[in-house]
Amino acid sequence: MPKKTPRSLAANRSRLAHKVSYALRNPARVAPYVRRAARDRWLRFKHPDHVGYYRAVMASDTANNPEAAVGSRSHDRWLALGQMQFDFLKDHGLQPQHRMLDIGCGNLRAGWRFIQYLDSGNYYGIDISPDILISAKKTLTRYELQEKLPHLTLTHDLRLDFLPSGHFDVVHAHSVFSHSPVEVIDECLANVGRILAPRGFFDFTFDRTEGAEHQVLREDFYYRTETLTALAEKHGLVARFMDDWEKLPHGQSKIRVSLADTAAAPPGS
Repeated sequence: MPKKTPRSLAANRSRLAHKVSYALRNPARVAPYVRRAARDRWLRFKHPDHVGYYRAVMASDTANNPEAAVGSRSHDRWLALGQMQFDFLKDHGLQPQHRMLDIGCGNLRAGWRFIQYLDSGNYYGIDISPDILISAKKTLTRYELQEKLPHLTLTHDLRLDFLPSGHFDVVHAHSVFSHSPVEVIDECLANVGRILAPRGFFDFTFDRTEGAEHQVLREDFYYRTETLTALAEKHGLVARFMDDWEKLPHGQSKIRVSLADTAAAPPGS
């Protein structure tokens, strides 16, 4: 996973100069990039709305390799990234009795560990991709977690209107906002407060930039921290940048949001 540096945080990956420089340094990646760009252009033409487009991207990626579709280049990396997510939340107070919503649960890279740890029925995973949810069920079977009765649900948006109010102690979205335009993020932040338990929190990762905000292929979106914290605050949430996550070997950054009157308390306290 690339390390965040002042240079990487200032880079604008959408600029032609950056693309040319990257191609010269990584010639073997030029052909795969061109093929992906051509595929994505066709999928955007077929699916002009972002959710429909990204669902088609996931269908294509999952057909090739479900673990790569969620951003893992090897099975060992898939395991390591899931462990990293699990350890971080456990260190931050996740307990078996807590109820957890995993937004963009994918093929349960981290989810199978949460399901194994949480009390039966306390894990709720949602995703926009039916293909990756089928893979998630295979992961569930592989780890023999059927008796934990996790919820795995297809969704089209992040209004979260089908979920009960004040229900979830922990809401988690790993590598979701990094693939989302700002209106999708705003929709989620406008609604997540309703489903949070009184002392719950919502953790999400994002691709951070300290330069101009930009996107690449409508797949990867780069945001400034203050843009996302301001969105959260607009909806009455308290947001803070998670400095301890920055110490981990992961290319994305993390923000935690919580209800304004319970921001300092651990979940379930």
